Amino acid sequence: MLTATVLGSSIAFLDATVVGIAQPAFGREFHATVAGLQWVSIGYMLTLSGLLLLGGALGDRFGRRRIFLIGVVWFGASSLLCAFAPSIGLLAAARAVQGVGAALLAPGSLAIIEASFAPQDRAGAIGAWSGLGGVAGAIGPFAGGYIITAFSWRYIFLINVPLVIAVVLITLRHVPETRNPAASGRVDVPGALLALIGLAGLSYGLVSGPSLGWTSPPVLAALAGSIVAFAVFVAVERNVVEPLVPLGIFRSRQFSATNASTLLLYAVMSAIFFLMPIELQQVAHYSPMAAGASLLPITFCLLVFSRYSGALAARIGPRLQMSVGPLVVAVGMLLYTRIDASGGYALEVLPAVLVFGMGLAITVAPLTATALSSAPDEHAGIASAVNNTVARAGGMLAVAILPAAAGITGASYLHPAQFQTGFQHASLIAAVVCAAAGLIAAALIRNPRGRPSVLATAPTALHGGIDCRAPVPVPVRD
Repeated sequence: MLTATVLGSSIAFLDATVVGIAQPAFGREFHATVAGLQWVSIGYMLTLSGLLLLGGALGDRFGRRRIFLIGVVWFGASSLLCAFAPSIGLLAAARAVQGVGAALLAPGSLAIIEASFAPQDRAGAIGAWSGLGGVAGAIGPFAGGYIITAFSWRYIFLINVPLVIAVVLITLRHVPETRNPAASGRVDVPGALLALIGLAGLSYGLVSGPSLGWTSPPVLAALAGSIVAFAVFVAVERNVVEPLVPLGIFRSRQFSATNASTLLLYAVMSAIFFLMPIELQQVAHYSPMAAGASLLPITFCLLVFSRYSGALAARIGPRLQMSVGPLVVAVGMLLYTRIDASGGYALEVLPAVLVFGMGLAITVAPLTATALSSAPDEHAGIASAVNNTVARAGGMLAVAILPAAAGITGASYLHPAQFQTGFQHASLIAAVVCAAAGLIAAALIRNPRGRPSVLATAPTALHGGIDCRAPVPVPVRD
């Protein structure tokens, strides 16, 4: 069961990491603009973030194993579409289809463990799931870089197919079916579709605004349609019997502040993981494998120190770490501005990624635990799902906004001096955003009275720069 769930979730989240390393290869083969590269990442994050809550609800209602298997097969089939895409546009479309599969399989991965293991074995199983997933995340950038260097970027998608077959066979043989017997009402499909439409319109408007003009009819229509879709989404969630997002949980200032910090912090993480591989390969002349390996210290910091950070937050409360951690991340972002064409790893890259990784290790575990503990017990699962959706949506929006805000547009990534200037501006903007996340936490987060939640001590891992994996990182609604 652990093999099936770890492999299933890992193939979904590894793609985000590996695709980041492959972006210069996409650009060279398809003569793509920055906007085209943005859509390869945004398309995946769009459907994943927009449908993640729906995937959890479908698993609760129709069976976790069934929806997990559908998601795995869907992901494998769409990986073939990505591998044989003949243009950047079709690759972005295939990535959006791939995100649907990830949204179906990701919630079931942990929900299967939660529902199937005995209570006394559950913590160990979750720890193994999280730790092994973290190892997979650490291997991903290096292995992806090797595949791109030795063969072709297309093989980073083809390698998913045998893994998918293995997951399907193991799941059919060893994973029992479970569902939530209380989830008997209608699944809130309209709410999920409205959220997806709103995110899609917003993404299109933000990506296309710099090239088409912010007052052009397509951009204005997309942004206006996004506002309408989100407004209708709120109305639907207020009136539906079983909403995907019970809006009442946002009455908690602690929960709302935690999600605001999550939005800003994960926005920075995703945007930097989008731009950093391009900086290393196009400006510093790293190979794809070297670029992937250079980011390993970030994952190392998270794997080694997150557990201690969570234990500390359990003793003293989350406020200090949620305030200081983003400021440390901001310092790491400032150090990124020192990376130039010389590409010195020991003096330029390593200090930046170590400080960046330590800042994340300080912040991620208490942030995740606070998102869970600040909601009522009956909404702990949906609180985790909302927090993960906010993290992914923040990353998607940052990838849409930050390049243009930093002056990285058109084919500027093909011109090292121009891209370096844009990357420095992006790093400065990201540092300000991270500092804002820390200030929000300092102003609004409060340490709980009494015994802190044991969730704060659970292991945490990071996949692809966008997936915070903690005890309940996906919708487990019972």
